[in-house]
Amino acid sequence: MISRELAIFAYLPDEVSEVPAGLLSLSEEGAISIGASFVYGSRYLARPNAIEIDPVSLSLREKHELVGTELYPAPGLPYFGAIRDAAPDAWGRRVIEAKRKVPLNSLPESEYLLAAGSNRVGALDVRLDINLPSTQGMPSDVHSLEYLIEAAQRIEEGLPIPTRLEAFFDAGTALGGARPKATVIDDQGKLWMAKFPSKSDGYNIPLVETSTLRLAQLAGIRIPELKDPIILAKGINVMLIERFDRVGAAKTMTRKHFISALTLLGCPEADSPRKNYADIADAMRKYGAAPMLAANLKELFSRMVFNILVTNDDDHLRNHGMLWVPQHQAWELSPLYDVVPKPTHATERFLHLGIGQQGRLATLDNALSCYARFGLTRDGAIEVIKQVWSIVREWKGCFEEFGVSGSEIDKISSAFRHARDIGGKKIGLF
Repeated sequence: MISRELAIFAYLPDEVSEVPAGLLSLSEEGAISIGASFVYGSRYLARPNAIEIDPVSLSLREKHELVGTELYPAPGLPYFGAIRDAAPDAWGRRVIEAKRKVPLNSLPESEYLLAAGSNRVGALDVRLDINLPSTQGMPSDVHSLEYLIEAAQRIEEGLPIPTRLEAFFDAGTALGGARPKATVIDDQGKLWMAKFPSKSDGYNIPLVETSTLRLAQLAGIRIPELKDPIILAKGINVMLIERFDRVGAAKTMTRKHFISALTLLGCPEADSPRKNYADIADAMRKYGAAPMLAANLKELFSRMVFNILVTNDDDHLRNHGMLWVPQHQAWELSPLYDVVPKPTHATERFLHLGIGQQGRLATLDNALSCYARFGLTRDGAIEVIKQVWSIVREWKGCFEEFGVSGSEIDKISSAFRHARDIGGKKIGLF
């Protein structure tokens, strides 16, 4: 077993540069994480604008008691959820492994944390030493998408990366999710996540995902800013979605601290399928910013209904996020992301997360069964369902307006279901 000590930095509101937040100790045996501990720095705790790194294990609610105190992850976790959120996920790890020419998932967690660089998700940074400078470099230019997608394709196929493409590695090392992606910067200095097609796709996912998010926005759900998908050579589409954990552009850019719902619930990833939307709602009541809590709970309910109607079963806890609100010293629901319809002809469908009293069964009456957990009345919850359905029912016309071809619409049409077929009659929609 090997123990490593890493310095954790935070980018704070109204600060010109990042500041040391504390020291992370990791115990590792090869690629297996054994345990972790964290000590906040006393100077960091003294800052009025210090951000809470992890609401469950590293809360700042009792600052005066934390000086010199060694803190540990929530029971059952080998490391802190918020720090794991700042590490690369599936795709980012593949990029790092390709760069180092090592097998999948073969590196210790500390190596993935360090290799992600300073352009990682959220407002944290991880370094070997508190005196080391930031490794933050400029992301790839948006005009280099042709090279980025070539590098991504080679990584996905397990092919060696030629020297001329090595400079584009770092654009994707910090990012989560399983699909090929990279951070790019536009001519105005704003950051975007470029999401590429995968070799296993059965339809144009970059275009369909962009259109699905726009559909959600029409239904009253907050989404990040989107650009029209860029069409590269050979008709390849690339989705461009705002890095909503960044504010501003170029040298004036600041960061927002981000955590996943997995971190908010303080549970291992293996427990995600046993959790439900109401669990997220309960955690939001505990850690959420009071002024926006009611609106956030209502929107979480809307997102659950939307996922039911479009058959997005990739709604696991990492695909729900929270952002730190400095003025309230608490958390709010992040914009919606990673929503992709799943075509299927199954009559009975399930989401990843539990929905209501019938578990993960994706029906509207099941969604209504736990309305009170979202701070809604029964009539209020039905109004939310009506609002979302009134938009989703027109999805084909919307997708046509968004530039989705008839052939692509045919490929995904089985993902969208009519409300009367999934409990709409039971709750009085018809």
